[in-house]
Amino acid sequence: MLINYLRILRPTQWIKNGVVLAALIFSGEVNKPGSLITALMAVFIFCLLSSAIYLLNDIIDRKKDCLHPLKKERPIAAGQVSVIQASIIAVIFMIVGTGFAYRISAEFCYVAIAFLILNISYSLFLKNLVLIDVMTIAGSFVLRAYAGAVAIDVTASKWMLINTLLLALFLGFGKRRHELVLLDEKANEHRSSLERYSPYLLDQCIGITTASVVVMYMLYSFSSEVSTKLGTENLFLTIPFVVYGVFRYLYLIHKEEKGGSPTRVLLTDKPIMITVILWMATAIIVLYYVK
Repeated sequence: MLINYLRILRPTQWIKNGVVLAALIFSGEVNKPGSLITALMAVFIFCLLSSAIYLLNDIIDRKKDCLHPLKKERPIAAGQVSVIQASIIAVIFMIVGTGFAYRISAEFCYVAIAFLILNISYSLFLKNLVLIDVMTIAGSFVLRAYAGAVAIDVTASKWMLINTLLLALFLGFGKRRHELVLLDEKANEHRSSLERYSPYLLDQCIGITTASVVVMYMLYSFSSEVSTKLGTENLFLTIPFVVYGVFRYLYLIHKEEKGGSPTRVLLTDKPIMITVILWMATAIIVLYYVK
């Protein structure tokens, strides 16, 4: 029974909240204990809030999830955890999460509440609106990145927010394409917005966001403004990892029909995993050890 309660929280999805740490890393605050502890606390808070949203979404979609070849195994859809139990846990997580958020700062709490409102709106109706659904998901990642900056009281880099938005759009369109191909004719029964998508449309969206992610990250890496702020001109050394990671993900979407869960890909695809680790290691070395 306990394993079912853990599963409904979707702990593997908590890795998405690592975006909250972006401001900490790229503001040069990692070596400051106070900022590090606050940033980790912010990640913990967003894990609580994210799980609350997952619970709400699973409650709303439980009947449709029963029709999905993978999601039908989720505890709420399978009847292993009742709606009442899941609702109580979701409310507790929201209250505790926003309470802890307020202890960090009022502004951080406001961002956390905005994150909740956006995602609750997504669960209730925005997920049924073509294109708006993916843009909403991307918006929630931008809020995570912005919250990380607010938590440690540093200016949120516009470059960071734009790169986060574009990468989230890229992953979101990839996820929709996977769902469309996997569910085929039953796609609209699971998610009504899928009826308005087509593989061609999603391929166009993926193509645009792919180019945007790569170009924007390159511009960010070579920006004189960024170099002055970060105190290094060597951030360009991280570009190959970003380019390979994006292209590898495209390969997984089109050749191996993966991409339904970016988190699962990150945790199971060794080339992607190694690329992310190397990117993080290179970024930290460049920012903190080689000026």
